[in-house]
Order: sequence, then C-alpha cells, then structure tokens
Amino acid sequence: MTADLVYLVAGASLLLAIVLPSSLSRLPLTSPMVLVAVGMLLGATSLPDDLPLSPQDNRAAIEHITEITVLVALMGVGLALDRPFDPRQRASRRAWSPTWRLLAIAMPLSIAGVALLGWWAGLAPAVAILLGAVLAPTDPVLASDVQVGGPATHALDEVDDCAPIDEDDEVRFALTAEAGLNDGLAFPFVYLAVLVAGGGALGATTLEWLGWYLLGKTVIGVVVGVAVGWVLARLAFRASSPALRVADRGEPLLAVAALATSYGAAEALGGYGFLAVFACAMTFRASERRHDYHRAMHEVVERLERLLTLFVLLVLGIALTRGLLEALDWRGVTIGLGLVLVIRPLAAYLALSVLPVPAGERGGLTRAERSATAFFGVRGVGSLFYLAYAAGQVDAFGQPWLWSTVGFTIVASVLVHGAASGWVMKRLEGQPRVTSR
Repeated sequence: MTADLVYLVAGASLLLAIVLPSSLSRLPLTSPMVLVAVGMLLGATSLPDDLPLSPQDNRAAIEHITEITVLVALMGVGLALDRPFDPRQRASRRAWSPTWRLLAIAMPLSIAGVALLGWWAGLAPAVAILLGAVLAPTDPVLASDVQVGGPATHALDEVDDCAPIDEDDEVRFALTAEAGLNDGLAFPFVYLAVLVAGGGALGATTLEWLGWYLLGKTVIGVVVGVAVGWVLARLAFRASSPALRVADRGEPLLAVAALATSYGAAEALGGYGFLAVFACAMTFRASERRHDYHRAMHEVVERLERLLTLFVLLVLGIALTRGLLEALDWRGVTIGLGLVLVIRPLAAYLALSVLPVPAGERGGLTRAERSATAFFGVRGVGSLFYLAYAAGQVDAFGQPWLWSTVGFTIVASVLVHGAASGWVMKRLEGQPRVTSR
C-alpha cells in the first residue's frame, strides 16, 4: 500500500510541476507556494508516520540533494544570462554594477545584520555567524519568477552595453546574476562560523579565513570554471572533429557534463564548486552567443531543476507538518521576518543607492527598480544545503532550533515574495524609465 501511495503522490506531483507555471500566471500564487502547501497537506493526512524526515538523522541526504539542486540551478542561471562581462571595459563593469553592489555590500551587511540580531537574541557567536551565512544567499532555485527567462540566441541583437533597455530587464538581470554568484560567496562565511566554533586564536583564524577561505578558494573556483567552460566551448563549437562538435548535433546533455566536470575539478583542487559551475556556464554562454545550442542546453537543465525543486519543496512541506518547526521560538520568528522584511531590503537598497549608474543605461535602476531588487531577496534551497553542510562539520550546528529557524525563514520568503512577485513585476513593466536622482 505504501509503494502504491508513493507512485500516486509522485505522479500527481509531476502533473503539478507540468501544469502549475501556466495555470498560476494570472493568480497571486507561485509554484513553490503551491508545492509547499501540497507537501503540508500530504504530511498532515495520508503519508506513513515513520517517514525519514528528521534533519538530524538525514543530514547527509539533505546535503547532497540540495547540493545537486543548487548546482543545476546555477548552471541554468549562467546559461540564461545574455549580458556579456568584460572586466577590461568600463561600460561592461558599469552594466554589472547592481550585481557587484549586491554581492560586495548588501550580502555582508545582511550577514552582519542577521548575526547581530542572533547575538542580541542570545546565540553563541559561531551560531550567529552561521545563521547569517546560511540565510544570506538569494536563491537561484526559488527565485525564477523574478529572474530572466532564458538565453536569447538567434534573435539576440547586437547591442552596446550603454544601449537603452526594456523596462524590467535590469531588475531581473540583477537578481539573476546575484543568485548565480552569492551562492558560492556565502561559503567563506560558513567556514568562518566553523573556524570560530573550533575555538582557534582570533588572529590565526582571521588570517586563515582571509587568505584561504575568502580569497584562495574563490580564485580557484572561478579559474577552474572559466577554464572548463572555455575548453568545452572550443570543443562544442569549433572542434575539428565532427564527433566532438556536439553543438552541431544539438546534444543538450553537455550542460550536465559541464556542471559535473567544473564542480568536481574545483572541489578536487580545493576551490568553491558553486562558483566554478556558474563561471563555467557564463564562459560557455559567451562563446557563439547566438547559437541555438545555448537554448537547448538551458531547456534540459531547466527541466531537471524543476523536478529536483519539486521533490525538495514537497519534502519541505511534509516536514513542516511532521515536526520541523517544533523548536521554533520567538527568536527564530524575529530573525526570519527581520531578514525578509527589514535587513535584506535595507541593506540592498543602500548598496544600490550610493553613486548609482543613471537609470536608462545598462546597470542603471530607477528608484522603483532599486526597491524591487532590494525586496526580492528570496531564501530557499541553498540555505538548507549550507546548514546541512555546516552540521556535518560541527555537531552544535545540527541543533533543531537552527533547522526550525531556517525552515520558517524559507517558508516566509516563499509566501511573501511569491505573493508580491507578479504584481510588482507587472507594475515595473508599466512604468517609464527616467533617471533617478
């Protein structure tokens, strides 16, 4: 009977994944909202009571499933971005200005804000830092409603980085690029929490963290990703042998091969694999930008991501009604809502408002667009991965209260951001883009 029920639930869930995106387009609902609700309904009714849902007992499984989900999402995000990046050109650097601001200013401020709020609530310093790092990344998995839709290929016009843009492109681009990069850049702060929990001398810990965990592993991840993406692009588009020129055959599974190769190589060399996957996808996308092969690769990654996200959200919903929130208290509620409604919006708005690129240029945001970009800091699957990873390094990081707080924050983000995304993006599409002072 249990096996029959599993098949029934799996089939119904796949059907939801297929029909939900188009069915919900006119409603203030998103697929993640519905999937979490369905999971909660299943958890409260028909499923067996002995399902393995305890985060502490299933930490390794949670870590690996969420890791794969984030990796697939990062590959899709990197392939979807049409805007090239050339650090040698000032126009290109300005076109990416919102992304750098969100990463270099908003993200550390958000981590510090959550850590200070946690310390005020009585958390140990290492736990407070970890909570800030875990909840910092804008999730590439659950933020699809406010991100770019996919790669333009043959229809992509030659444009200059300073050319006028469509109304909502800048918001979607900023959130998409941020989600692609900050999932890897949250890792140094997770390691900082691990180092602090280890009780090392403050000076030694700081030097080790700055030199290796912040700089060294980041550089290795980016370099490996760029190298793998460049080699695979050369083979796929310009190899002398037709057997290696897979772009001509339109074989989309190269996206999965690129994902696994870049991630494995970066991790083997000690770098950040998340950054490597995103850098690999961006580098590959920069080759033959108008080739339809990019769209074919993105489509297969997008479908894989949808299936993985479906599974994670259903299990999260079931866990919510099977004890995940039992340890939640006023501290967790305060931190979760404080991040979603106050800390992230304020930190990001401040980062985007200091000496901004004029609206109407690439990288420029109007006041309304800055507000929308600051508000949509969606929390999701990446937070579950980081907590599971940290709990495998330090036993104290596996406490039920942390799982309850992170689970509550994700659900709050899904509800708040999901309900607002459609309305806000439609409002932005109808507003003229004038220079904001």
